[in-house]
Amino acid sequence: MKRILALLMPVIVLAVLVAGGFFLMQMLKPQPEKAEEQARGLSVFAEAAELTDLELTVSAQGEVQPQRQIIVAPQISGRISFVSPDFIDGGFIREGQVLVRLEAEDYRLAIVRAQSGVASAEQRLAREEAEAELAIQDLEELGITNTSPLARREPQLAEARASLDSAKAQLADAQLALNRTAVTAPFSGRVRERNADLGQFVSPGQALGTIFATDVVEVSLPLSDEEMGRVGLPLAFAETKSTQGPDVIFKANVAGQPRQWNGRIVRTSAAISPQTRLITAIAELRDPYGTGSDNGVPMAPGLFVNAEVEGEQVQNVVRVPRSALRGVDEIYIGDGPAGKLEIREVELVFSDETGAYVSSGIEPGELAIVSPIQAAFDGMNIQVVERMPDGELISRTPRKIDAEPESADGAALASGDVEGASQ
Repeated sequence: MKRILALLMPVIVLAVLVAGGFFLMQMLKPQPEKAEEQARGLSVFAEAAELTDLELTVSAQGEVQPQRQIIVAPQISGRISFVSPDFIDGGFIREGQVLVRLEAEDYRLAIVRAQSGVASAEQRLAREEAEAELAIQDLEELGITNTSPLARREPQLAEARASLDSAKAQLADAQLALNRTAVTAPFSGRVRERNADLGQFVSPGQALGTIFATDVVEVSLPLSDEEMGRVGLPLAFAETKSTQGPDVIFKANVAGQPRQWNGRIVRTSAAISPQTRLITAIAELRDPYGTGSDNGVPMAPGLFVNAEVEGEQVQNVVRVPRSALRGVDEIYIGDGPAGKLEIREVELVFSDETGAYVSSGIEPGELAIVSPIQAAFDGMNIQVVERMPDGELISRTPRKIDAEPESADGAALASGDVEGASQ
């Protein structure tokens, strides 16, 4: 037994020494510093606000209409004996050009009869004048001074003169009817449609076709009161040499190609539409088939066009993405270094697909949050990732450790945030 104890004693002592040394080393080992990572906020995308000048525009739609369009109709009856080859659907016509001519024989005969009536009336007037002179001489020779107009043949003379005037009027009427056998174009333009042809008998006022002038076309643009103010138009506007209306750009697809034409608003309606409560602005394009065309493509009547009306210019406004606008007048601002969200009220000037333009409430360079956020509040923890114009994503909120991050670790965490945002 003593021999066994003598053999185990060194092993037991060695084990006790090793255990005691290990325990002592653990007791004397310095405690590691604990690095507590702050709670990470919601990652959001943001874009920088920029200072710019805003040119207000108003978009509207309307149908192109000719300024002058008439129905061609004869003033007399007759059979059509001639139709101009230009008087066809889509034909070009000139001012004063004969479009349709009616048979004129009956009207020439009427002129002959009227000329005969004039000759008879002239002969009767001459006879009455001679008889009136003889009657006055006879009365003077007899010494009769107190005579009646009938004795001096004055009523007979007046009747003869009236008969001559009537005969001349009938001659002028016959001549006018003969002239009206030729139906002419009152202006240069194009034929929209033709409803008559050679040999057809027509009556006064019967429609022979429709023509329109090609010097000016118009587009009626319905605008709201707010849009009228945006382009600087009063209710009863009429363009003058000193006061011109705003420019308008018309756009439409013609034959599968986008086309545009440049016109101008020349007047507005005098009253507000009771049905739509809108005001009609009349935009005008001159010479749509010539100098006003787009490389020879006219803005033809009947074409439905989109119109952009140029409005007033606003200097020094701040533009943010349209998605950054919350409700009517709120924007979420992301403080990148602090990782905090701020809710601000702004004064909105204008908003369209290009962005929201505000005059106050945000400064150029500040980050406007574009990500959707539910239950947002001031001071909310966020991770701001700025989206650059070229699409690059840059984290603006480094992850903090003990509120004093090292630059290397912070840069690495920022890089990790960007990768996560990109995913």
